Amino acid sequence: MLAKYSVFMLSLLVALPLPATAGSVQRIVHPDGRVEFTNAPARTQERVYRYQDEHGVTSFSSIRPVGVADVEVLRFDCYACAPDSTVDWHNTRLFVGVFQDEINAAAARFRVDPALVRAVIHAESAFNPQAVSRRGAQGLMQLMPATAAELGVENAMDVAENIHGGVNYLARMLQLHHGDIRLATAAYNAGPGAVRRHGGIPPFAETRAYVERVGILHQRYRQSLASR
Repeated sequence: MLAKYSVFMLSLLVALPLPATAGSVQRIVHPDGRVEFTNAPARTQERVYRYQDEHGVTSFSSIRPVGVADVEVLRFDCYACAPDSTVDWHNTRLFVGVFQDEINAAAARFRVDPALVRAVIHAESAFNPQAVSRRGAQGLMQLMPATAAELGVENAMDVAENIHGGVNYLARMLQLHHGDIRLATAAYNAGPGAVRRHGGIPPFAETRAYVERVGILHQRYRQSLASR
């Protein structure tokens, strides 16, 4: 889930408040001895089922479809945040052609690599424009309502508005972190204050997994878009 601030910075150097959605940090010791920290509650996450209907159209449902063999289960909050995700991020299917006009327009407006935009959308919502987390993050780029409002997004479920607002916010994170994509995506996920307080990527298992997977997806989208 996208835990972000509702901050509109007149100066990128002003002090930023804690994310409105940030929870208490928990320490998890895995059976293999790995120690991870998480700011995500242990409650069951919402499930969304993605599948192709009888016409070959990609569809989403909160109810598991009957009679469909190839069903992918998406869990929100944040598709790419689960540390123990079984998704093969080096080979999972990319979404290269969808929302092309909206992504290219926002990427050009805010001078952000379109491949990075696609990587973030993939990580946030798996390209489900109707994704809504239990904390209220909405749409393709999982905008919190207060953040969306300050970004000028009136309808976060509208594809064009959501992408425009999300890319605007991503561009701000890139500017704040001097173009460092890893820090910018960590800030997009956990909030810029968390990055500042920890002097880098926060030690949250979800955020570290998110940053790594966005990086993988970014490179894959760059290669795929370059070959088109």
